[in-house]
Amino acid sequence: MHQKEKFIFITGCAGFIGFHLSKRLLNEGFHVLGIDNINDYYDQSLKYDRLEILERDMNFVFIKGSIENLELLKSLFKQYDIDNVIHLAAQAGVRYSLKNPHAYIQSNLVGFANILECCKEQKVKHLIYASSSSVYGNNKQTPFSVTDRVDQPVSLYAATKKANELMAYTYSHLYQLPTTGLRLFTVYGPWGRPDMATFTFTNAIIKQEPLDLFNYGNMKRDFTYIDDVIESIYRLIIKGHPQEYAPPYIIYNIGNHRPIELHYFIKVLEDNIGTKAIKNFLPMQPGDVPETFADIEDIAKFIEYRPQTDIKDGMSKFIDWFKEYYNIS
Repeated sequence: MHQKEKFIFITGCAGFIGFHLSKRLLNEGFHVLGIDNINDYYDQSLKYDRLEILERDMNFVFIKGSIENLELLKSLFKQYDIDNVIHLAAQAGVRYSLKNPHAYIQSNLVGFANILECCKEQKVKHLIYASSSSVYGNNKQTPFSVTDRVDQPVSLYAATKKANELMAYTYSHLYQLPTTGLRLFTVYGPWGRPDMATFTFTNAIIKQEPLDLFNYGNMKRDFTYIDDVIESIYRLIIKGHPQEYAPPYIIYNIGNHRPIELHYFIKVLEDNIGTKAIKNFLPMQPGDVPETFADIEDIAKFIEYRPQTDIKDGMSKFIDWFKEYYNIS
């Protein structure tokens, strides 16, 4: 069976976005090959619970392993007929990169080089990979446009994501490998990452623990609901790489195009949970940025889709899931 079926290969399939994308593709009838090393950067049981849902589908094949393992990747590309690769596996998190830089070099640089090599050798139809809004650093111009200069990253995480874009460009240029990089802006929603603000803030308000608000709460984020991200990626897979680019390399922002002030975001949480937050105001953290705001005109035109979900609806869905998952009445 494996020889005949075409597979979409998703790295980081037990992660937040990887899980939702795998689920969507399986629902649409695709065969999905997923890889994840289930690292302990955050609660592994959350990853296993996501996987358990995916493994109910006959068309899903899971490999527990690491993208740093080139031999393993090569064997998978030989064994399965892979036409699209969606590369989402990475060491995530801006703050953690201050504490554990080597994890980022291994996963985000060595791992990505391995993916590029395999895609090149197997002449993959399209490689879509996750970059990050963090590449914009302290960009003063808003909204952030993919044409802006992004050569002053303020965290190692951001530097590795910028490096991914440069590596992809080289492979597109040298080997005509079609690549699409996605600068993702603060993705949130059910089954989200426990290290993200939606999760930590919700948890703190419910438990009545203080919220650390950096830059004294004067922050804005372009919060993007998970379903909008998945719809965008799905449409990019279906449409394929735009023909007119030489080399076949492109970068898009995936954001909501509506930055939300942190104070308003907390109010939405308080209204949903029915409890006031205890706020602890702190100065700006190293590696952090005061505002993110995505210019999404290019991708909106290409896939004929704009994010639909406003922060109130999105957060209400997230909190419903959070309460159910953690048995909070």
